[in-house]
Amino acid sequence: MGIFSRTRDIIAANVTDLLDRAEDPAKMIRMIIMEMEETLVEVRASAARTIADQKEMKRAIIKAEQAVQDWQDKAELALSKGREDLAKAALVEKNKAKAFIDTTQAEVDLLNETLALNEADIAKLEGKLREARSRQNALLNRIESATQRSKLRDMIRGPRVEEAFSRFEVLERRADMAEGRADALGLAGPGGTRSLADEFAALQGNDEVDAELEAMKARLGKSEG
Repeated sequence: MGIFSRTRDIIAANVTDLLDRAEDPAKMIRMIIMEMEETLVEVRASAARTIADQKEMKRAIIKAEQAVQDWQDKAELALSKGREDLAKAALVEKNKAKAFIDTTQAEVDLLNETLALNEADIAKLEGKLREARSRQNALLNRIESATQRSKLRDMIRGPRVEEAFSRFEVLERRADMAEGRADALGLAGPGGTRSLADEFAALQGNDEVDAELEAMKARLGKSEG
């Protein structure tokens, strides 16, 4: 079932309003464009038939005009020969041809009006079709953009990203362990080998402790005496 019933329905249609009320705008715009294209083809075909009819009628008018002249000549010839009866008969045929011309010309004029309406309808339909196609492009771009945003959000929130971050955490843990092992190698444990600087630092520390111990003994000896 079509969206529009007549050419006038399409011309008067508000494409934006139709899309706003549609449950599936993308499907609706495709249907609108399809029906507009079909209607445009029909109107153009009708215009083509009208033009063909006009040409046929104009050819008939030209023949009838020639017949009018021929019957006029025959009527004059018959009268000049004293055949008034033949002259009358020729004039009757002449009048029939003239009546045909008048009737046919009226039909041509009517077809001219119909063709003018067809041309106006075609121009308006083409304008509506351009509008619909422009709406379709904008709508498809919006749908594609929304789809891409949804895919991006799904990807960010999805298990792959979480798995990637988990792998980063494992790598960071491995890096911490490697750095810890490197730092531990610099520490001297029980019975471990110390550097020359460490040995001198230890000796200096022992001298300071011994000096402090002797000072404490001297103070205690004086207090007891």
